[in-house]
Amino acid sequence: MKSFGKLCAVSIMGVFLFAGSGFAGDTIKIGVAGAHSGDLASYGLPTVKAAELVVKEVNAKGGILGKQIELLIEDDACKPEVATNTATKLVSEGAQVVLGHICSGATKAALGIYKDSGVIVMSPSATNPGLTQSGDYPNFYRTIASDDAQAKLDVEFAINVLKVKRVAVIHDKGDYGKGFAEFAKMYVEEDGRAEVLLFEGVTPGAVDYSAVVQKIKRAKVDAVIFGGYHPEASKIVSQMRKKRLKMAFISDDGVKDDTFIKVAGKYAEGVYASGPKDTSANPLNIKAVKDHKEVYKTDHGAFYINAYSAMLALINAIEKTGSTDYAALTKTLQSEYVETPIGSISFDKRGDAIGAGFSVYQVKDGVYVELK
Repeated sequence: MKSFGKLCAVSIMGVFLFAGSGFAGDTIKIGVAGAHSGDLASYGLPTVKAAELVVKEVNAKGGILGKQIELLIEDDACKPEVATNTATKLVSEGAQVVLGHICSGATKAALGIYKDSGVIVMSPSATNPGLTQSGDYPNFYRTIASDDAQAKLDVEFAINVLKVKRVAVIHDKGDYGKGFAEFAKMYVEEDGRAEVLLFEGVTPGAVDYSAVVQKIKRAKVDAVIFGGYHPEASKIVSQMRKKRLKMAFISDDGVKDDTFIKVAGKYAEGVYASGPKDTSANPLNIKAVKDHKEVYKTDHGAFYINAYSAMLALINAIEKTGSTDYAALTKTLQSEYVETPIGSISFDKRGDAIGAGFSVYQVKDGVYVELK
């Protein structure tokens, strides 16, 4: 890597972008899109920090292809209607690849805009199966397994380990939550040893979920499987426990976040949630976590490791390709492996990461613990 220009820091929205000269063509522009404000910022901001740390280090060593990397950071608040504007802005500003988006619904809304512009997008967290399996978005990649994989894992855990027989499947009606829930329902029915007695959608952002809690109580289920994010999950769990409903609560990686534990408090104890496999013993993982702690003085948060891995994968592909050409990058991403904090990964023809997977976690003494 050859030295190019001077490293400078530009403050935008309270975060720092590490870039070289601002003249067109003098930098490689990487967009970073996701929820940087609102209830789901705890999912998006770790991705920003991962991008900052990787780019700071790469730029300090001279950048790639003789150029410094410039980050273009845009907030979509995890809302599809905002994400389209975010994508349009990033494309207009010259983003050559994009790290993001975070939520599946927002990602889906934005992907067509990037596709039309020949921009590759890599998400650390958008798990809706259709994003890769539909074939509609050949420009999309992710460093996390899809919802069908974690739904199957959660159902197998519920039936084989918890021995549940009667299940309620609840979701937040969104692309991510409902998609996960539909797969969970399908896997329960395919297994045949348990039955789904309640399949119900709830309205995101509601203050009171007592109506669905009452339905859960009347169904007399052994477990609730929830598809969605932590704001709704924390309220539902809290209201269930206050009504002395002790059945297991099992959810997805949208709930496997420390914010859920902080909001639900004592009612979070015992909750199960699937999430990316624990790769904390990986040397690159150890380094990524250490660097975050030293710079930001806080824990790294949800999807940070997947975002760090995605950033490394994108930069590695650009460097090995020798350009940001769409077709050339596609070939490199699907043929080359790269060492990341989640392991050595490549991508299949659909854009799913080869080498990524899920584990089941449980809240024990106020922290999520991976169940072996």
